[in-house]
Amino acid sequence: MTISIIGIGLIGGSLAITLKENGFAQRIIGVDVNPDNIDKAIRRRLIDEGKTLDEAIAESDLIIVATPVDSMTRVLPLVLDKINAKQVVIDVGSTKTLILESVQDHPMRRRFVATHPMAGTEYSGPESAVPKLFEHKYTVLCDVEHSDPDAVQLIESLYQSIPMNIIHFDGASHDIHTAYVSHISHISSFALALTVLAKEKDEERIFELASTGFSSTVRLAKSSPDTWIPIFRQNRDNVLDVLDEHISQLSQFRSLLIKKDFDTFHKLISEANQIRKIIS
Repeated sequence: MTISIIGIGLIGGSLAITLKENGFAQRIIGVDVNPDNIDKAIRRRLIDEGKTLDEAIAESDLIIVATPVDSMTRVLPLVLDKINAKQVVIDVGSTKTLILESVQDHPMRRRFVATHPMAGTEYSGPESAVPKLFEHKYTVLCDVEHSDPDAVQLIESLYQSIPMNIIHFDGASHDIHTAYVSHISHISSFALALTVLAKEKDEERIFELASTGFSSTVRLAKSSPDTWIPIFRQNRDNVLDVLDEHISQLSQFRSLLIKKDFDTFHKLISEANQIRKIIS
């Protein structure tokens, strides 16, 4: 199995090292618009070699598109233009609706499987790639009825080899649920970081007093805007929906503090504690 990965960042690089180490791929080819990323990936042995897009596609059984989601809508049709009926293409994007729309009428659509491995960190670039990033996490396969069964089977085998748990969604449902669980978490973290930076001007005090609670809550604020602005742009309506609810909850807490209604505040925190039944 020869796999080409287009976009050697955190996700692409972590998949590269994982699939090479577990034996699913015998050869990994890297493609990236930034030559430095290819050099770093080769030095770290994430990939075996770097090639141009055309060269990589011609030599690959499977092509993984791991670029930011805004470029995926341009790159995926170009990749599908160049493949044959035995090759398979996947994406690993955090949004799905616009990506699926970009290839829905393509003659090679059935050789494409839309996926989203639900894993990541606040870091980016090939230097942040790690081999066990995806282990025992969930990956979403979207609209598989529009893909050839053998293509779906190959991709399920890929994720099972890591191993990951596989669930199936349609593209629209995927974008709704990721907005509720993932995308709002990042916006909240960005907002909290800006709040603290605006109110606490002494960087030493932030460093000295930041507890594990603050550090874990604001961790996502270190994430790259180059990754997240395209996600927010593509999933704007769903993110606005959940953001409105989040603002409403914050306003309720503010109102209770103004009124000194700590009994109701206690009740709401107890309700929030129920999340432990879902996430331990």
